[in-house]
Amino acid sequence: MSNAEFVGLVNMLHATAEAALGDLNAATASAARDGLLAQDRARQTAERSLRLLTMLSEKTRGNLDFTEADLLSHAINSLRERLQETGGN
Repeated sequence: MSNAEFVGLVNMLHATAEAALGDLNAATASAARDGLLAQDRARQTAERSLRLLTMLSEKTRGNLDFTEADLLSHAINSLRERLQETGGN
């Protein structure tokens, strides 16, 4: 059974990065209020979230259930694609 806190952490990091890349919604409005989405910081925010998700993947390899592993893998791949589309990594 998936750990709700783990799922929440992955979703939060993914949503923060997506918001930084322009997908602002009610769930990520606080990131904008906190200044994490200012133009000069937006890409850094997204890249930091990707690094954290990648580290989480490496540190939890072999210890996640299918749902958790799939969620984490999807978040990482999605952010990598978005960052490449916006001209980087």
